[in-house]
Amino acid sequence: MRAVHLLPLVALLGLAAAVRADAGPGGKKIDNFTLKDAAGKPVALADFKDRKAVVVVFVGTECPLNNLYVPRLIELHKEYAGKGVQFLAVNSNVQDTPQKVAEHARKHGIPFPVLKDPANRVADQFGAKRTPEAFLLDAKGVIRYRGRIDDQYGIGFQRPKAARRDLAEALDAVLAGKPVTQPATTAPGCIIARVGRPKEGAKVTFSKHVAPILQKNCQECHRPGQIGPMSLLAYDDAAAWAEMIREVVSEGRMPPWHADPRHGKFANDRRLPRADRDTLLAWIDQGCAKGDDRDLPPPRPFAEGWRIGKPDVVFEMPNESSIPAKTPGGGVPYRYFVVPTNFKEDRWVRAAEARPGNRAVVHHIIVYAGKPEALGKRRGNADGIGAGFLVGYAPGDMPLVLEPGQAKKLPQGSVLVFQMHYTPNGTPQKDRSSVGLIFAKEPPKHEVRTRSIAQGRFEIPPGDANYKVTSTTTFQQDALLLSLLPHMHLRGKSFRYEAVYPDGKTEVLLSVPRYDFGWQSNYRLAKPVQLPAGTKINCTAYFDNSEGNPNNPNPREAVRWGDQTWQEMMIGFVDYAYVEKGKDK
Repeated sequence: MRAVHLLPLVALLGLAAAVRADAGPGGKKIDNFTLKDAAGKPVALADFKDRKAVVVVFVGTECPLNNLYVPRLIELHKEYAGKGVQFLAVNSNVQDTPQKVAEHARKHGIPFPVLKDPANRVADQFGAKRTPEAFLLDAKGVIRYRGRIDDQYGIGFQRPKAARRDLAEALDAVLAGKPVTQPATTAPGCIIARVGRPKEGAKVTFSKHVAPILQKNCQECHRPGQIGPMSLLAYDDAAAWAEMIREVVSEGRMPPWHADPRHGKFANDRRLPRADRDTLLAWIDQGCAKGDDRDLPPPRPFAEGWRIGKPDVVFEMPNESSIPAKTPGGGVPYRYFVVPTNFKEDRWVRAAEARPGNRAVVHHIIVYAGKPEALGKRRGNADGIGAGFLVGYAPGDMPLVLEPGQAKKLPQGSVLVFQMHYTPNGTPQKDRSSVGLIFAKEPPKHEVRTRSIAQGRFEIPPGDANYKVTSTTTFQQDALLLSLLPHMHLRGKSFRYEAVYPDGKTEVLLSVPRYDFGWQSNYRLAKPVQLPAGTKINCTAYFDNSEGNPNNPNPREAVRWGDQTWQEMMIGFVDYAYVEKGKDK
């Protein structure tokens, strides 16, 4: 199963947006300002008039891209502090209280002052728009560089390392008394949430019009304890993120959905209806009016920490797993944890969810289930990887949710095997992940199984931007197809499922023209597809191993099947159920 880096979290949330750089900083001089730091102490720009340069970086507490860059800023501070450079962080987000700013600075161990800009005055003086956006001031307080910190992270990509250290190169030039060769770059990140007021006569309100849309389309992920980096449960939260909502909705990045609408209909289609989109944009255009609290819909009920609802039973890994700060090869071999269920009778699972104990380092989870003698350890090869597959976790939409009359069988005496893939993040970490199960009330009409249509024998040539890999399977019995989950790694480009029926007819079941490494969806069919005995399902994947793929770890090497993210996989998972002849037609 695919390993998921931290940045794809940014991609899947649609919150890292590149902006066009201004024509250039233009040598603008910044006036002195005074703000309070995380401890409440006033700090002025003039306090550092003896420094050779000052770097002012606009930051936030919730922006994923911002938080990815915090360790880089700390490294740069350590590298340049002894050369006469002062780093300052400024938080201008209206929703980030002084308490949140202080806690964020403490949690991330930021060694330089973090200042709160309560009325956006400093952000306005600089013309700052995003977090993180860096400004380099020379000894006279004149802007000599503005933009990104480097080019490692951006919308939809994460390079293995930065190809250009923009801020560092600008610092080197200023310290050497030379002009900065590239004084302005694109700044990726989240829009700074400025103080605003609703316009007079606003007709669209949060309470009456917007809250129901957020409940239906956003809150499943955007609530405490889930993958969304910020909550969208309350008015203040939504109003603070309004401009970011405008951007990702207008560009179709949120809610995330990657299936070609010309093929297949899916029960979990997350595309935003046009009417809802227009309402959201009208609300933002009109200044984000709150409206009357009496118009608010009842809160949508959620089981705390779970997307499937409150589980009937939760199984944890038997002990904590320790993840080192770093490893020589950059990856951690898969780890396996066996958990006995102690079931005295067969059980039927209609919903299951794998939940990471520590999202910062859990790449993915696969939970296998079955009798110990038949299961054993599941290793990441292409042969039989679907056998015993119960449920997986990776950023995206992967919980098992089955319709009435469908369930997966857990035989009496089954064990659960957690396959865990961890990614070191620079500090020692611990994890204890779990899986929650909801049982069917009675034996189902259809026993659901998982099959992997995989191809493990391939070699993607260096520099190939469109390498084709295929796999196929044949159903020897009549079956109902229920869902499809394509799986690749960093070089994955597109994925397509096609059915070839015994009468020769073909049908595209699912096409994902732009595979997103950061968001793995289980495409659940709105209506099961009947597969007569003899039906083939062919999967076709394309990989981009060229320099044009910004996610590519190394376009100069051939790539084969492997567990680690810098290797590749090609799997078309399907959930299905066998049916008796003459039934379910």
